[in-house]
Amino acid sequence: MRFDERFLDEIKSRLRPSDVIGKTVKLRRQGREFVGLSPFTKEKTPSFYVNDDKGQFFDFSSGKTGDLITFLQETERLTFSEAVERLAAEAGVPLPAVDPRAAEVEKKRQGLSDWLELAAQWFEAELRRPAGRDARAYLEKRGLPEADWARFRIGFSPSGRTALKDYLVAKGARPPELIDTGLLIAPEDGGQPYDRFRDRIIFPIADARGRVISFGGRAMDPQARAKYLNGPETTVFHKGHNLYGLAEARKILAAASAGESPPLLVVEGYMDAIACQRANIPAVAPMGTALTEEQMEMLWRHHPEPTLSFDGDRAGRQAAARTMDRALPLLKPGKSFKFAIVEGGKDPDEVLREQGPQALKQQLAQTTAFVDALFIRERDLETLDTPERRAGLKGRLRQLAGGIADKDLQQAYREALLERFDQLAADRRPERRPDSPGRGRGGGEKWGRGGPSTWMEPSTPQGKAAAKRLALGLESVSAALARYAVDDPAVLDDHLEDAFTAQGFGHEALAKLTKEIIRLRLEADHLDSAALQRHLASCGFSALLTDIDRAAATSGAPILNQDVSLDARRSQWSRGFAALSRAAALDDAIDAAKGNLRDRDDMAAFERLKGERDALKRAIRTGTIWAEDGS
Repeated sequence: MRFDERFLDEIKSRLRPSDVIGKTVKLRRQGREFVGLSPFTKEKTPSFYVNDDKGQFFDFSSGKTGDLITFLQETERLTFSEAVERLAAEAGVPLPAVDPRAAEVEKKRQGLSDWLELAAQWFEAELRRPAGRDARAYLEKRGLPEADWARFRIGFSPSGRTALKDYLVAKGARPPELIDTGLLIAPEDGGQPYDRFRDRIIFPIADARGRVISFGGRAMDPQARAKYLNGPETTVFHKGHNLYGLAEARKILAAASAGESPPLLVVEGYMDAIACQRANIPAVAPMGTALTEEQMEMLWRHHPEPTLSFDGDRAGRQAAARTMDRALPLLKPGKSFKFAIVEGGKDPDEVLREQGPQALKQQLAQTTAFVDALFIRERDLETLDTPERRAGLKGRLRQLAGGIADKDLQQAYREALLERFDQLAADRRPERRPDSPGRGRGGGEKWGRGGPSTWMEPSTPQGKAAAKRLALGLESVSAALARYAVDDPAVLDDHLEDAFTAQGFGHEALAKLTKEIIRLRLEADHLDSAALQRHLASCGFSALLTDIDRAAATSGAPILNQDVSLDARRSQWSRGFAALSRAAALDDAIDAAKGNLRDRDDMAAFERLKGERDALKRAIRTGTIWAEDGS
C-alpha cells in the first residue's frame, strides 16, 4: 500500500516519539530531549537521544537517525508498510482503502524503483573506473572532493550508447521497464532503445525518504545541446512533486540542536544544493522549473518560512517572480517565504569554493520578507513620474493583496503594501522652499524608481558607481533616447549590430546599460518594457535609470510624448539616433584627419568636418534637433 505525505504527517502529529520509543528504550528527560542507552549497540554511557519537537531520534554510537517509522524498521525489522500500519493503529488513524488498481500500480512502481537503485549503484561505480577520469577531475576542480561523492551518490555515465542498458538487461531487466524508468529512450522510428544519459556526471534524484526516483546529468562535452538533462516524467517521478536534495535537507534539519532554527534554502541547481548541504545548510532545488504549488506545500511541511535564493540572472529573476505569483494565493499565517541572494552575482557553489562555508551562511542569512520583495518588484516596473503611473502602482498593490485567499492575511498585506506606497511617496517628495525656482504650489514633485533594492539586486560595479552618475551630467538627448529604448525595446531591432549603440547613445555613463539592453534583446524572443525594467533594476541600474529620467525630462523630446503615435515616436527616435551616430562618426573622422593635414585643401576639409560636428553637437545639446527634424 502506498501512503502519501499527508497521511504520514497525520500519524506523526498524533504520536510523541518519546512515548512510542519509550516502550522499548528506557528514557529520561534531559532539557528539551530524552536520552537513553542505544538500542543498536552495547554501551554504558547513554548516547541515544529523542527529540519530540523534531520528531526524530539520534543515535551517536551507531550513527543512525530517523523518525518513528525508521525506528520500527531498524529495531523490529518491519517493512515500511508494516511500520506505518503499526503506528496508524496506535494513533487511531484509519488506513486508506485498498484499491486493487492502485496496488498494481504500486507493485509496478516498486519494480521500477529497484532498477533505478541498481542504476544509481552502477553510475557510482563508473565514476571510479577509468572511464570516469575526466569526470573525477571536473568534480575536484569544482571543489567537490571524493570524500563527499558517496554522501550525495554522485556517479558517471560513460559515452557508450547502451552501456547501462546492457548491464541492467544482464541483471534481468526488460527494456520496456527501463523505458518506463526514464533510463532508456525509445526511438520514434521503432529502433532499439538506448541510454538516455551518456558522458554525463550523474546526480541521483531521491524522494523525501531517500529512494532514487530519477537522475539528472551534467554534460562533460561543452558542445552538448543540453548542459543539464533531467529524467522525464514517469510513473515514479514527477518533477513538480519532488525537490532535489530533500532527504538530505531533512537530515540536517533534524540534526539541529534544540533551540536552533536553521533556514531551509531553495536554490537553483544540484551543485548549489550540494554546496549548501556541505556547509550544513539544509537546501533543496526544483528541477528546471519554477516552484509548483505542490512543492511549496512540501516545503511548508518542513519549515514555516523557506528562503528562496535564485540566481541574479534573468532566468533566476523570472523564476522568483513566478514563484511569488504562485505562492501569493497560498500564503497563510505561519506559511510564507523569504528571499536571499549571494553577493557579486555569484551562486552558492561559487561562494563556498571561494570564501568558505561561514561566508555562505552569512550571505544567505541576509533575507528580504515576501511582502518587501513583492513591493520592490512592482515598484521597479516603471518610473513613477506621473499621477497615472503612481495610481497604477497603487492599484496593482491592492490587486495583489486581494489574491491572498486567507482574509486576515489579505487585509494585513493590503495595509503593509499601501503603507510602503505612502512611505515611498513621502521619501520622494522634496522639501519646498519659497525661493526655489520653478516650484509653485503643487508642483516640483518627482518620483523615480525606488532606489537600490534589497532583493535580487547584487552589489555590482554599476551599483557602487551610482553616486557618480549624476555628476557625469547626462545630455538630455542621450537620456531621452535611452529612456525611450527602455520603454520600447523593439525600437533597437534595426540597430542591434550598430557599433555606436553599444557606446551608450554617445555618453560613457550609458554604455553598460545599453549593452545590457542589447544583450537581453538578442537573447529574448519577446521582451516587453516591464520585463526589461525589472531586469535592469535587478542588475543594479536603478540609480542610473532615475538619472536618465531626470535628464530626459529636460530634453523636450517628442519621443517621450504619449500623445504622439507609436510609429511617429519610433521614426523620431531613429532620426535622433542617426544624429548621435553622425556626431560620433564625425568625431572619428576628425581624429583620423588630425595627423594628415598636408596642404590647404586638407585644412579646409578638416574645418568643414569640425564645423558640421560642432553644429550637430550644439543641436544635440540644446535639443533643437527635434525642431530641425520638423518634429
